[in-house]
Amino acid sequence: MSWDVLIFAAPTHARSVDQIPQDFDPLPLGTGPDIRRCLRENFPDLDLADPAWGRLVGPTWSIEFNIGSDDPVNSIMLYVRGGGDDVLAVVARIVAAIGGRALDISTGEFLTGESTQTVGWHGFQQYRDQILCRS
Repeated sequence: MSWDVLIFAAPTHARSVDQIPQDFDPLPLGTGPDIRRCLRENFPDLDLADPAWGRLVGPTWSIEFNIGSDDPVNSIMLYVRGGGDDVLAVVARIVAAIGGRALDISTGEFLTGESTQTVGWHGFQQYRDQILCRS
């Protein structure tokens, strides 16, 4: 179970997935080698032992990067686990480093990098905690 964030070259005017035209065909984020180099330069602790799957671990959270093996890279899915709002700034840094925009899969809205944009992240944590309490 994770909070899922999709990074891709979305239209800049769209505030949510509903505002993306159905015929929209996003440009690639970049070549596989360029994307991986950029991520390594900006996140030295990122484990890319498997070039298709990266893993970054913070003090209270972890992020798995599904980069895939396609070249060019059209999108990257982030699977965020744990807690702590400091991970939101990390997600914003990832997007700033590689380009594109981050879509919060749980809300259908694009993340803006604002520290107050916590609905999806907090919703994931509440759901996770409810499931764990039932176990």
